[in-house]
Amino acid sequence: MQYDLTEEQVLLQSMVRRLSKEKVAPGAGKRDEEGEFDWRMVDLLRENGLYGIDFPEAYGGSDAGLLALAIAVEELSKADASCGILIADHELGSLPILLAADGAQRDRYLPKLATGELIAAFALTEPAAGSDVARLRCRAKKEGDSYILNGTKNFITNGGVADIVTVYAVIDPEKPMHQNAGVFIVEKGTPGFSVGRKENKMGIRWSETVELIFEDCRIPEENLIGREGEGFQIMMKTLDFSRPGVAAQALGIAAGALEYAIGYAKERVSFGKPIIEHQGIGFKLADMAMRTEAARQLLYKTCAMFQEQPKDMSRLSPELIRMSSMAKCVCGDVAMWVTMEAVQVLGGYGYIKEYPVERMMRDAKITQIYEGTNEIQRMIIARTL
Repeated sequence: MQYDLTEEQVLLQSMVRRLSKEKVAPGAGKRDEEGEFDWRMVDLLRENGLYGIDFPEAYGGSDAGLLALAIAVEELSKADASCGILIADHELGSLPILLAADGAQRDRYLPKLATGELIAAFALTEPAAGSDVARLRCRAKKEGDSYILNGTKNFITNGGVADIVTVYAVIDPEKPMHQNAGVFIVEKGTPGFSVGRKENKMGIRWSETVELIFEDCRIPEENLIGREGEGFQIMMKTLDFSRPGVAAQALGIAAGALEYAIGYAKERVSFGKPIIEHQGIGFKLADMAMRTEAARQLLYKTCAMFQEQPKDMSRLSPELIRMSSMAKCVCGDVAMWVTMEAVQVLGGYGYIKEYPVERMMRDAKITQIYEGTNEIQRMIIARTL
């Protein structure tokens, strides 16, 4: 297993870093303030082939692997976490198809998903249940050659802008949880499928987070991914593969805050010298740098391990599941801690919106919550030990 960056990965990192500094960073504060989804960022990522990094070459993707995707998400998130999650969440919404779809479904959707022509989202969470999957109430009832979908999903990233949503729904509530559900491909414009409330969030403010409503929404049976009863397994494996993407977003936030704090500490003079030369600040930055690099190594190793695993429904080892949860948990916690310390390094200026670290601190918090809270990650880690 190798997770030193290859020449191709270094070139990708350099390209996305330049793109991020020149095209993403300049408008990040304004996008955060306005809180409106920015299609210009989508177009930028499409033009540079960033939606298809981890998609098979046979369907028009780059087939560069999960580590390459993490590198791109990290570099984008250094400037704007809402931009980084565009491709991480697209991967999440596409993963049920990549993992478990049949040939016809793959041929129909993957080529356009790989280019970003179609945007994907994943719908699992409901008003009464997120971590507790047994309480999910969205229902899919078989009727002839279709399924009738009824229920509500909330906190769905990209939900209102996605062209397709992969939706987790209970088919037979009388069966055990691991045998009672399915994952369905629901296309935008399907009768009975509508977008409800848009959330006004603390962080990642221009990333669209919405409620999705299904009212007698008729889904053709060919849009069921896998077989009836396989939804739970598809959902769990989807999350195992997608958590490194959120970890990469968190890592990027931490790295961006660290870079800004170091630059500020070199220029800000106090008591006759740059504050980085004062032990109180120098040691703080040293701890920030150590934790950020440690998180990066854990994430990169996790991605390298996942690249050895085919994207299908074969069983994941407990070690691989544990690594996915560890990467997500550690990177999220590091992002929160590093951004708070970055605000402290800047002092009063850190609390002002003119400086990006307060936005980074607000953005960091969600990485401890979505894609499975960090409390849930600790439960998973403990169970696999």
